Amino acid sequence: MKIFITGAAGFIGGSIATALVKQGHQVTGLVRNAEQEAEMLSLGITPITGTLDDSGLLCEQARQADAVINAASSDHRGAVDALIAGLQGSDKVFLHTSGSSIVGDASGGKGSDVIYYEGQLPEPTVDKAARVAIDNLVLDAAKRGVRSAVICNTLIYGHSLGVKRDSVQLPRLLKQAQKSGVVRHVGSGQNIWSNVHIEDVVALYSLALAKNPAGTFYFVESGEAAFADMSNAIAKALNLGPAQDWPLKDAEAEWGYEMANYGLGSNSRVRGKNARELLGWVPKRTDVTEWILNEML
Repeated sequence: MKIFITGAAGFIGGSIATALVKQGHQVTGLVRNAEQEAEMLSLGITPITGTLDDSGLLCEQARQADAVINAASSDHRGAVDALIAGLQGSDKVFLHTSGSSIVGDASGGKGSDVIYYEGQLPEPTVDKAARVAIDNLVLDAAKRGVRSAVICNTLIYGHSLGVKRDSVQLPRLLKQAQKSGVVRHVGSGQNIWSNVHIEDVVALYSLALAKNPAGTFYFVESGEAAFADMSNAIAKALNLGPAQDWPLKDAEAEWGYEMANYGLGSNSRVRGKNARELLGWVPKRTDVTEWILNEML
């Protein structure tokens, strides 16, 4: 297949693009500059230079491709509009990357027993309403002749499969610990996130390219862990003392509002059946603390 990927120089998009090239697909990736162009070429990916604001470029690339994966941003509505416009009426696959902070509760590190399921999502918080609206736009594209899907990833761990990029959440805990000598989590760290290994994420995207039923929402998860357990595993891997609680205001000063409240300070507990039942997805890596202890560094 000829596949167009936005975010091809990023952690998720780069890992997917690299794997798809190895599978024999012809992959074109949206990049921002000459340095990223060279990186793409070295991995066998054809670079297209532009931004998510280049609606005409995105629309044309979508028209030319056999399938499209948006892995650049979960929050750029203009890019999604342009990609759908290029795909409508074609019955081509469009995989849009979202993230499970859409059900995050910004609890400040407190735990929660609430678990969310596909098809039973809560009203989004004010902070996440725009992202959920984009997700719904993608799902509604099924009515416009697009085999669309929202792939809603949880906390992704593991090392990039192609480009040298970090994932979003755990590397921030690691870098703060390496900088300060103290591993810290938001509040008491009792907040729990579902999680998944990048290799299993890539496998799911590959399956969805071949089998996705139009208008499907997927939660992508293969386990869950409290941040206190993950941060203590980081402390053990670094030979540091036990992880420490951190007031939310200090975490915000280090990581910013969004990351401190949602990425690292919320609960995001979900269960995904669709990938398993509709695509035959079987995740192989299911223990994030084992990965932290044995592979993260």
